[in-house]
Amino acid sequence: MAHRIKDIAAALGAEALGAADISITGVAEPAKAGPGDLALAMSERYAAGLAEGAARAAVIGPGMDWQALGLEAAIVAPRPRYAMAHLTSALDPGPQIAPGIHPTAVVDPSASIDLGAAIGPFVVIGAGVVIGRNARIASHVSIAEGTVIGDDALLHAGVRIAARVHIGHRVIVQPGAVLGGDGFSFVTPEKSRVEATRESLGKASAEEIEAQSWTRIHSLGGLRIGDDVEIGANAAIDRGTVADTVIGDGTKVDNLVHIGHNCRIGRDCLLCGQVGFAGSATLGDRVVLGGQCGVSDNIEIGSDVVAAGATKIYSNVPAGRMLMGSPAVKMDTHVEMYKALRRLPRLAKTVAELQKAVFKSGGTP
Repeated sequence: MAHRIKDIAAALGAEALGAADISITGVAEPAKAGPGDLALAMSERYAAGLAEGAARAAVIGPGMDWQALGLEAAIVAPRPRYAMAHLTSALDPGPQIAPGIHPTAVVDPSASIDLGAAIGPFVVIGAGVVIGRNARIASHVSIAEGTVIGDDALLHAGVRIAARVHIGHRVIVQPGAVLGGDGFSFVTPEKSRVEATRESLGKASAEEIEAQSWTRIHSLGGLRIGDDVEIGANAAIDRGTVADTVIGDGTKVDNLVHIGHNCRIGRDCLLCGQVGFAGSATLGDRVVLGGQCGVSDNIEIGSDVVAAGATKIYSNVPAGRMLMGSPAVKMDTHVEMYKALRRLPRLAKTVAELQKAVFKSGGTP
């Protein structure tokens, strides 16, 4: 589908310059853009590639000279990456799922599916499931009994949803995600080695612990996912043991993230790839956890916390703190610790030289 430059600019709230009636059919990197593409040249670094491509129009940043870049038209966006979000949304057709229910889908007679929903091939929908208006369910998705899926939700191919999961409006779930599986919760008849280790801080004697086996604690709670949540490919979010696991409105969960049972995640959080939560952790709103962060069980992290990648959080964190390291400390403290660590070889060499000098002088080290 073709879009005129001036129409795109109007939709983005941006300024159109030059031949605003030019039509484009897609977007591309500047060096690979053809005549029908809108090049994304939002900074001088990317704009240099325009000379290698054949774009007639581009999205540029404030202060950039579109004519000097050889363009016939340009869209000037005050915050180019934000404009890019709206632009890619407008041009993304999403998965092609025919309206209605595909003949290969298996739908329990008690399920309620809005007439505007689209159900793809080989989808399985259990008893009492409710699917909202304009929801789109791609192929090979399974939805267990009692689940509710809100309006305009999009479930990509291969998503697995367990029983009694509640999914809000406009939720997007990427391929292979598993929502509402049982929590990893086991107990021993006697005090376990883990409990003894925690109580003694690792000083418990091996002779004090007898052979033991693990007994499952079943997950009777559910999983509630708010509105406008996005969940990445192969993410796994467990149901609660008794109370529900909760994901707040607007939160974005990346690929391969695991959220354990009973966790409560606030609104508009950003959880990057391979983040892992043990059970019963609580996050405030707008928390950002970089890739491979780990969160221990039964702790609380306040709102507006930001943790750098690979940070390991073992204790409660007050609101607004910036974290880094393992174990997590304030980001500025970690930077100073890292600087000191890098100086250790030089410091050790200095100490060795001082020791030699003291020995040679006949003094006492």
